[in-house]
Amino acid sequence: MRSGIRGGLAADTSAQKKRGKWTARERIDYLFDDGTFNEVEMFRRHRASGFGIEHKRPHTDGVITGWGAIEGRTVFVYAHDFEVFGGALGEAHAEKISKVLDMAAAAGVPVIGLCDGAGARIQEGVTALAGYGDIFQRITRNSGVIPQISVILGPCAGGAAYSPALTDFVFMVRGISQMFITGPDVVQAVTGEIVSHEGLGGADVHATLSGVAAGAYDDEPTCLDDIRYLMSLLPANNRELPPTVATTDPADRPTTRLLDVVPAEGYRSYDMRMVIQEIVDDGDHFELHETWAPNVVCALARLDGSTVGIVANQPAAFAGALDIDASEKAARFVQTCDAFNIPLVTLVDVPGFLPGVTQEHQGIIRHGAKLLYAYCNATVPRVQVILRKAYGGAYIVMDSRSVGADLSLAWPTNEIAVMGAEGAANIIFRRDISSADDPDARRAQRIAEYREELMHPYYAAERGLVDDIIDPTETRQALIRALAMLRYKNRPLPARKHGNQPQ
Repeated sequence: MRSGIRGGLAADTSAQKKRGKWTARERIDYLFDDGTFNEVEMFRRHRASGFGIEHKRPHTDGVITGWGAIEGRTVFVYAHDFEVFGGALGEAHAEKISKVLDMAAAAGVPVIGLCDGAGARIQEGVTALAGYGDIFQRITRNSGVIPQISVILGPCAGGAAYSPALTDFVFMVRGISQMFITGPDVVQAVTGEIVSHEGLGGADVHATLSGVAAGAYDDEPTCLDDIRYLMSLLPANNRELPPTVATTDPADRPTTRLLDVVPAEGYRSYDMRMVIQEIVDDGDHFELHETWAPNVVCALARLDGSTVGIVANQPAAFAGALDIDASEKAARFVQTCDAFNIPLVTLVDVPGFLPGVTQEHQGIIRHGAKLLYAYCNATVPRVQVILRKAYGGAYIVMDSRSVGADLSLAWPTNEIAVMGAEGAANIIFRRDISSADDPDARRAQRIAEYREELMHPYYAAERGLVDDIIDPTETRQALIRALAMLRYKNRPLPARKHGNQPQ
């Protein structure tokens, strides 16, 4: 135990170790810089009585709170201690968390929750439930003001699951993390479905299926390492610009590898992550929700030492088409970047929205509108780069100039149109093609005509919808120049209580 952690009563750690889990203090010790953690209210005890709880009043009341430094920057933390009342929340427990949330907001610094608790403390009844309400209110009030990160390192069930759900980022660890509103026993009793804790709310479930978790990890150290890295990319609060670090990656480095990564033919697939790696500093980027909605990539990275948020279509999944989950994922990411002054780079290679009865019936209209709303509402610097194709409504939604992108750049291979040439020709020239002696030849002729007339690379640029056609090998240079120019952009929003985001 570090000298910066003022130990309380010794706790039996055997149960925690048998579960393959670290103790709350071990997690704090690993997360913060050596000797920087300062504990708050270590001697706090509950005041409850009844059912014998008055005879059990351990210090800390099951949650460790305080502040420390991560790479020299101040961060607050609350960590549920599963060895004290199973980390269950009671009145005093909730008051400690609420106090830390208030302190973090007053100091203008991030807060991290290390969640490992059994929900509300049943012996304290409705008082415990009221404690959740106090916490929810504070997390909501701090939303978009200071970064709030939740790390699920044990059970998180019932009302407790809504605390992480309200924060900016949620991370989980395979084998030890579970989140759900109702547990497997209740699910079986009500619906007859038989499912394990892991199958109902494990790390992979939430990282791949529900989208609740931004990342899933094999062990606690790897997870906490990434939390430290994420903190290095974020500003302390919404009044600061993201941190800038020195880099040895030249700003004028040519991105020649992109010529091999991205095929000129619009129908051929490739991995957009390779494009991102070639553009950003040293190829390093922090991808969020990697396994959920893989047809869009959302990542934090650095360009010339400054943090940027990257939204990119992924041709390797569903040809990069937008669907409900991709729209939700990208909208949330754009909103988060905008809240914390992180410039946005949008890499576009999109054939449109994913067609299908299921998509329409499940609300692709309103879910797609969330991404459109997020971009239209964003005031941070925004640069769009069109790599190959940008068709239909998906082109507009992916931060086009018409919805407020500050600059739109395009490669010489770009195709911006209502739809692909084949589909457009089949609609516009349907009668001409069907009445021709050789329909296939006439169709090919009409497709070529449409492409030459409306889909040549300079069509959008001639109309002011693209600001420049750039050489792919100069993509990194162009982005760095653009973001340097936009660094102190100021675009005030109209006076209003708040917008009414599509639901």
